[in-house]
Amino acid sequence: MAPDSPDPADPVDRRNLRITGNHQAVAAPNVDVSGEGNVIVVVTQAYGPRGDNLVGISDVTFDGHPAVTLKVRAAGREGLVHLSPIHGDSRKEGFTDIAPGTVCELICPVSGQPLPRVGDVEDGGGAGYFALYLTPALSDASMVMVSDVWGHYHSRIIDDFELISAWAASHE
Repeated sequence: MAPDSPDPADPVDRRNLRITGNHQAVAAPNVDVSGEGNVIVVVTQAYGPRGDNLVGISDVTFDGHPAVTLKVRAAGREGLVHLSPIHGDSRKEGFTDIAPGTVCELICPVSGQPLPRVGDVEDGGGAGYFALYLTPALSDASMVMVSDVWGHYHSRIIDDFELISAWAASHE
């Protein structure tokens, strides 16, 4: 608990808190949750394994939101895939003529490093989850987990160790 905080549910030391309005350089949030009635989760930042932001590195957009771009290797070929940043939206552009079920290598298009594997998809299909981080800190606490099997749309969004993709689905 913060010193002099009268309420244990509110750990902010309000006596020493000062809001000036001078912090105009605060970074944009990494995930935007919006929508009236229907919840929309949009990834606004996604970092590769070296800390390169992969949102907006191309001119591709989905409903006005800049795409998340990955390099994909599959079946002896490779190319850039531009993913919709809208959670649950399966639209893609670029290198997309890949047979469903193909296991892909997911690579950062800036550094050329493979995305880190963070676990198995729990549906028994053999797909793995690979990380795109939501902050430059590259923390497992805030990431988008994408499947490495083409056409397998089991992604997860973890922010501050909370599965917000599951929350969004329950609020549709």
